[in-house]
Amino acid sequence: MSGRIIPFPGRRPEPEKRPAFVEVFRARDQAEALVIQGLLGAHGITCLLRTTHLAPSVHPFTVGDLGEVRILVAEADGPESRLLLSRYSTGDHAFP
Repeated sequence: MSGRIIPFPGRRPEPEKRPAFVEVFRARDQAEALVIQGLLGAHGITCLLRTTHLAPSVHPFTVGDLGEVRILVAEADGPESRLLLSRYSTGDHAFP
């Protein structure tokens, strides 16, 4: 009776490191979050919108903290994003 040797598979390659994300703003509702996303996108900053509450399709009403949306950007874009948002919130729309 002859046996067959099955080679043990080699190590899997290390997964690529994902960029770290930081929260730069908490919007009151999805509409405000989409405006902020558009502002950041216009300046070449990609962002993610996250909510920890029920999906709007399940519970369409967003009252108070139920509608809160967190806006996340790559860690490297954090300082520029915060600067843009602070200028926007103070009414200084003369961006460089």
